[in-house]
Amino acid sequence: MPHTSPRAFDFVKGHGTENDFVLLPDPDGTVHGDLAPELVAALCHRRAGIGGDGVMRVVRTEASDDPAAVAARGSAVWFMDYRNADGSLSEMCGNGVRVFARYLADHQGVDPGQPLPIATRGGLKTVTFETDGRVTVDMGEPQVLGETKVAVGGRAWPAANVGMGNPHAVAFVESLDDAGSLLESPSYDPVTYPEGVNVEFVVRRGERHVGMRVHERGSGETRSCGTGACAVMVASALADGTGRGTTYRVDVPGGELDVTWTDENHVLLTGPAVLVARGTVTNPLATPR
Repeated sequence: MPHTSPRAFDFVKGHGTENDFVLLPDPDGTVHGDLAPELVAALCHRRAGIGGDGVMRVVRTEASDDPAAVAARGSAVWFMDYRNADGSLSEMCGNGVRVFARYLADHQGVDPGQPLPIATRGGLKTVTFETDGRVTVDMGEPQVLGETKVAVGGRAWPAANVGMGNPHAVAFVESLDDAGSLLESPSYDPVTYPEGVNVEFVVRRGERHVGMRVHERGSGETRSCGTGACAVMVASALADGTGRGTTYRVDVPGGELDVTWTDENHVLLTGPAVLVARGTVTNPLATPR
């Protein structure tokens, strides 16, 4: 049954390659219920809120009635209830799921020595904690769906249409400056992407080494995008003819990620996951007393 968030509640702030998130601990599903888009947007506001590219409610699958959580019961204990910065629902977030896993290991007693399945709207994702402190997530099988086009200003580029649990359009450009400010979403085919798309602009920097910028639907340009880095790697491997069984370094404004496309057609994303703050925040939607 939906219920209203309290006047104040606990939060944790974390990031993966500076793609940052507000985590709301709610293991028993008793604090937040349905997250209002207005609450998510207020929490993500860079000046009036905590600031973040999205909000993740940390809830057990048994305590959520989201279809993705219900479907994962018996396979995963935890559900990543992820929202974009504008409050809209999102299927998956590759950087976010690593930060989510780090929170579970640090604050919910999850054993980092064992693979950790996490339920998401983009399917079940298995996380592994590396000995060097990084976190790897099996992002599942990519969907290569042909070619589309994206445009910024008066310029247009062909783009690979790659699904990683959410949609991506990957365009190769001569310079990352070609993407412009990315204050507004690049133009794309609304028939191909009726619910919007994440758009990546990519340059080659060396053998199996690329750099990217991204405009994420619902959030704008972000410092990093995990699913976007995976889509970029797959598009690059296909364009380069390297195919599966390879690893690419993907540079993002907030750091670097390693992405492997396995012979079994799974994409593995490896990168940092850091918790930087925890505390209590006043509900920005609560009526002042």
